[in-house]
Amino acid sequence: MPELPEVEVVRLGLQAHVAGREIAKVEVLHERAIRRHVLGADDFTGRLAGTTINAARRRGKYLWLELSDGEAVLAHLGMSGQMLVQPEGAPDEKHLRVRVRFADEGPELRFVDQRTFGGLALSDLVEVDGDSLPSTIAHIARDPMDPKFDPEAALRALRSRRTEVKRALLDQTLISGVGNIYADEALWRSKLHWARSTTRLTNPQGRTLISAATDVMNEALVVGGTSFDALYVNVNGESGYFDRSLDAYGQEGLPCGRCGTPIRRDPFMNRSSFSCPKCQPRPRP
Repeated sequence: MPELPEVEVVRLGLQAHVAGREIAKVEVLHERAIRRHVLGADDFTGRLAGTTINAARRRGKYLWLELSDGEAVLAHLGMSGQMLVQPEGAPDEKHLRVRVRFADEGPELRFVDQRTFGGLALSDLVEVDGDSLPSTIAHIARDPMDPKFDPEAALRALRSRRTEVKRALLDQTLISGVGNIYADEALWRSKLHWARSTTRLTNPQGRTLISAATDVMNEALVVGGTSFDALYVNVNGESGYFDRSLDAYGQEGLPCGRCGTPIRRDPFMNRSSFSCPKCQPRPRP
């Protein structure tokens, strides 16, 4: 699933192409795409018509469009969701689910989702620590790219959980934005095994880990994020290139960039975790 850099790439595109524009009409072409909006398609389209998109916002891996009426359209990209900006009249994509037309008759916004795991929903906005967030994600912690992110508070939150360090790193209520890919990359850079207990994580190790996660996500953002297939694209349909720079994730059997030892893959939470057996030794029980 897309992580912070991939979602930020989409947000930047939406901010550039749809912020400040008035919505004229919304078409729901597949109701599963708005299943999280429990009041249904007519309510969804009716409430959006005539509103203006003030801004595209993000916290961690969560993306939303802030509207002029005080609500927001929260976008769940899921496994294959795309927010595309297309000229009006361009051929429809095969998996087009929702179309947004604007009063200026300029390029339209399209939500495309092959696997239909993603979706759009209207949400109220609430104030949390001085920020306006959709109520459904009000519990999500700040991410490392947030100007108000406090690394020391994040470290205390990580160490407060009695679990494996990777599980804590993936907990979006502690630090948001980090998913399986960038967790593995941050742990590799920090020379920490994913199964290390948070109770045995020293303050210096924790600071190094948080700094590594911040650095690797910033580096990925510069090149458009990580795209393993055509499903991960920006609003213009372009893929990112950070997959060429990965040191751990998906590198099973390839030599570690530091020591040359083949990267190992372990089962982890119905997914996989990649690490170097030499640089990141598994902790003793």
